[in-house]
Amino acid sequence: MANIKGGRAARKRDRQNAKANKRNSSVKTKLHEAHKKLFKAADANKADEAQKKFTEFVSGLDKAVKKGIISKNTADRKKSRAQLKVNKMAAEAK
Repeated sequence: MANIKGGRAARKRDRQNAKANKRNSSVKTKLHEAHKKLFKAADANKADEAQKKFTEFVSGLDKAVKKGIISKNTADRKKSRAQLKVNKMAAEAK
């Protein structure tokens, strides 16, 4: 419960916060799984699969930013690192 008087409004905020926390956690879990799948495909030198996973991962990041779950800078950093990984994998394959 909130660290304020336990009025009706405080109890409502607690309910809203719990609901949002559950929703945000599920989105972050999906992002984490997409990230792991992308890096696993890149480590295995599966270029076409890695590219597909990359687009899914970037799409998920953009949606999370739009919903306010993660910040734009965090999403940009993760996209950049993922792109570097995919590019490095592609360069090694040549």
